[in-house]
Amino acid sequence: MSRTPQEIFQSYIHAGTLSRNADALADCFTEDGVFEAPLMPADRAFPRRMAGREEIRTAMAAYYEQPVKGAGSPNFEKSGYVLHTTADPDVFIAEIDTVFDGDGAEVSVSLVQIFRVRDGKIARLRDYFAPELMN
Repeated sequence: MSRTPQEIFQSYIHAGTLSRNADALADCFTEDGVFEAPLMPADRAFPRRMAGREEIRTAMAAYYEQPVKGAGSPNFEKSGYVLHTTADPDVFIAEIDTVFDGDGAEVSVSLVQIFRVRDGKIARLRDYFAPELMN
């Protein structure tokens, strides 16, 4: 089943950021999918690299069990994104500006995610975000 970059991205955001559902997030990936956060230091709770749907499921379930720390909750009314398609139909880039409502102050974060897809699922995701905002 062929899905558009928009559909793939929205499923990923709903599973992860909105619902923090590790099962749904893992199901966004191919069986051999890879999820990388190359800027994340090795000593953080958020995994730097997960290979395979089951490792993604297990690692993200453990991460989601932790209390949310950092900038606060995302404010989706003030946040936005742009998807960029590439010459390779299996690759798209998400340029994201997220506003977090924290302890009386807003924090804005810009990040980039590079998606490589296969058969309507994420085969590889590289998530470039500010590690200081994560556990």
